[in-house]
Amino acid sequence: MSVQFGRCNFDGRPIDRNDLDQVRPVLAPYGPDGEHHLCKDTIGILYFAFHTTKESRKEVQPHTSPSGAVIAWDGRLDNREDLIRRLNGGLAAEATDLAIVTAAYEQWGTASFASMIGDWALSIWDSKDRCLILAKDFVGGRHLYYSVGKDHVSWCTILDPLVLFGRGTVELCDEYIAGWFSSFPDTHLTPYAGIWSVPPSSFVVFRTGKQTVKTYWEFDPGKRTRYHADEQYEEHFRTAFAEAVKRTLRSDGTILAELSGGIDSSSIVCMADTLIAQGEARIPRLDTVSYYNDSEPNWDERPYFTIVEKRRGRQGCHIRVPSQECSNLEFKGDRLYPTPGSPCPNEVNDRFADCLDFNGNRVVLSGIGGDEVTGGVPTPSPELADLLVSGRLHRLVLQLTAWALYERRPWVRLLLEACRGFLPSVVVGIRKQMQPAPWLSRSFVKCHKAALTGYESRLKLFGPPPSFQENLRALRGLQRQFGCSVLTSEPLYEKRYPFLDRDLLEFLYSIPADQLVRPGQRRSLLRRALTGLVPDELLNRRRKAYAARAPMVSIAAEWASLDQMTHDMTSASLGIIDAERFSEVLRNIRCGQQVPIVTVMRTLAVEFWLRHVSERSFIPGTSPRNKAHFPLPDRREPLPMRFCEVC
Repeated sequence: MSVQFGRCNFDGRPIDRNDLDQVRPVLAPYGPDGEHHLCKDTIGILYFAFHTTKESRKEVQPHTSPSGAVIAWDGRLDNREDLIRRLNGGLAAEATDLAIVTAAYEQWGTASFASMIGDWALSIWDSKDRCLILAKDFVGGRHLYYSVGKDHVSWCTILDPLVLFGRGTVELCDEYIAGWFSSFPDTHLTPYAGIWSVPPSSFVVFRTGKQTVKTYWEFDPGKRTRYHADEQYEEHFRTAFAEAVKRTLRSDGTILAELSGGIDSSSIVCMADTLIAQGEARIPRLDTVSYYNDSEPNWDERPYFTIVEKRRGRQGCHIRVPSQECSNLEFKGDRLYPTPGSPCPNEVNDRFADCLDFNGNRVVLSGIGGDEVTGGVPTPSPELADLLVSGRLHRLVLQLTAWALYERRPWVRLLLEACRGFLPSVVVGIRKQMQPAPWLSRSFVKCHKAALTGYESRLKLFGPPPSFQENLRALRGLQRQFGCSVLTSEPLYEKRYPFLDRDLLEFLYSIPADQLVRPGQRRSLLRRALTGLVPDELLNRRRKAYAARAPMVSIAAEWASLDQMTHDMTSASLGIIDAERFSEVLRNIRCGQQVPIVTVMRTLAVEFWLRHVSERSFIPGTSPRNKAHFPLPDRREPLPMRFCEVC
């Protein structure tokens, strides 16, 4: 996962090389495989390489195309062969991803983005049209941030340079903070007002005095995949899933796969082993890493991931996760942690870094997304809503009866739940799990209700099938989650997500909802299709329990210091938190009462991050706790920082 920084002046001024020089030390830890740069006229780009495929080692970036376009590419192109064929044979089979992307842009312009399947982020300076283009893949697993001045644009794949070396006052974005208390902020936001993120499946075009954001690709709601028998759906899924895993196994080194003991990660590892054994994936070795905590009664992962290890005849790296302590949420040290989700140095990260270093891994496979796209939530509502709007009343009655018997609930209640999604929140109210935390200040909730309720929207009665709309809603949640992740250089690795392969999702979004979830058969298609490939103990496992006990124990143990903290909360001084209400919630936890613990922990994370920021910058309305500043490579003073008004 290489990194880039660029600056473009639209007023004709040449690029100041000092602007690149001051950024260089910040980017260097992310690109151990060499630096390249371009500084010509009004455009300047820094590129630090981190190679994960044999083709990427042949690339020299930034690259200038035959037409004069300057291109910087960070990504993995999964449909290489298809694109080479469509580009009329002008490229060899061994062409680099960069060469293919360049040829596609030369031939099709921005229309080429829709044909690029994979994980990627791309910047293009088109000298003919005098415009800058920033684009990102449809999921948004890679970052691309930008800030716009009066006569210039700066962009980067990490936030730090745009925050530390921007020109002007940096304000924190309160809508972003609000999103942290629910299902993460919207994808175009960053913690800083004036610094934006390129949205997934979109590109941004900059011209003198003009900026345009365009969506280049969307899932086709009219696409339907219909077969006569379950076996045909199962075969199609096996083929699509195998191709998705194969694409993420493209590497010239060993790969590390997360093996949690759940069905998602186990399916990836088992399919990868099969592909390697068949010679379909030519990687030296597939390693695994598993996490456990035997002291946590709800975290029973070890018996399950060891089953997969026994089948593959190889033990992976096991990392013990200590019980979560609130003190571990604090951001320590002098470096900048740009978001509340920035990983802090801890024992688990150190062990993980040791694992990567010992095995020589640069790529990590993750099962994130599997639960959301293969029917992990056992609800009949999407299927029932589809039957209702399509007028298939006989089938609706049959399915209502089947689900009512299985769930032992009245069918009328199931029907009402299916209809609920079509009604506005003013009629049905906000779902309990999406209601804003009661300790947030009322003015903050009033101003940012959309972000605090997960950007909920009702289903459309006329349009795409309700199940398709629900699929897109789940995908947007994943995109927001990726938008809040932070690229880390300690340790440095590239993460890949087989379950979020675009072709696989197109298939899953086009099939009947009852293929994914059936009465008593959560994730029905995946379980049926992978029988014999994944151990039965994993396929038949009940839904994984999530550990919630440890954070409550930690809060109870650290209650005295946390209660003292509530008397001087930065988030309270900014009008975000009602400190008295939050203190009461902490007392309730100490007394053993049930509370929304995830939101409590996020509140603490936001508070500790705001303190980290205020300790190193001036924020009007707060008192800096010391005079420390972010260490800047050129020892320049950091920009003044302040918060947006709450409302």
